[in-house]
Amino acid sequence: MGQTDGHAFDADDTAAVGEELNVNDVGVGRLEAFSDGVLAVIITVTALNLRAPLNGTFAAMEHRLPSLLVYAANFLFLGIYWNNHHHLLRAATRLSTGIMWSNLALLFFLSLIPVLTQWVAADYHDRAPAVTYGVVALASALSFTALTRSIIRAEARPVVARLVGRDRKSLTSLVLYALGTASAFASPWPAYALYVGVSLMWFVPDRRFARAT
Repeated sequence: MGQTDGHAFDADDTAAVGEELNVNDVGVGRLEAFSDGVLAVIITVTALNLRAPLNGTFAAMEHRLPSLLVYAANFLFLGIYWNNHHHLLRAATRLSTGIMWSNLALLFFLSLIPVLTQWVAADYHDRAPAVTYGVVALASALSFTALTRSIIRAEARPVVARLVGRDRKSLTSLVLYALGTASAFASPWPAYALYVGVSLMWFVPDRRFARAT
């Protein structure tokens, strides 16, 4: 029998603590599995929007090039979220209502990407698709930030909080998405450059969480 802070713990107490940790691990694992499934469907639907060239000429292939480039950019966008979401949840040990809802909000905004991929590919020179894409990208980033903060609040240990720190990278992403959305009202091209810039910034997975998982 051990003593901690003046309270005695017997074998039953130890078993109860272990059982609670196992339940939490299962809960986080189920959340991760559910999220992975949703992201897989989103990526699949995005790919289904691709169309083959109308004939066997290079001119026909060139006509489909904007769609391919937009698809590649959004595949990278979704892949980055999947990668960092995986590492973030692997660092978590507890679930809370805030975690569940912020994760659901993230998945909702990411589920809009297939529609935006098709819209931007068809009308990439117009401002409305660029503005809308920026709003969704910003909302996704805010949801991921909310998920991170919810995990920090739910954790009994300060590991995730130490890993996140001041989180300058996420704050920079929010600023760039906001600037891109605002600039898209004038011209879509600076906005696209900022959106792609954020993706390139996150291309390497967040090593803070990778080291902890």
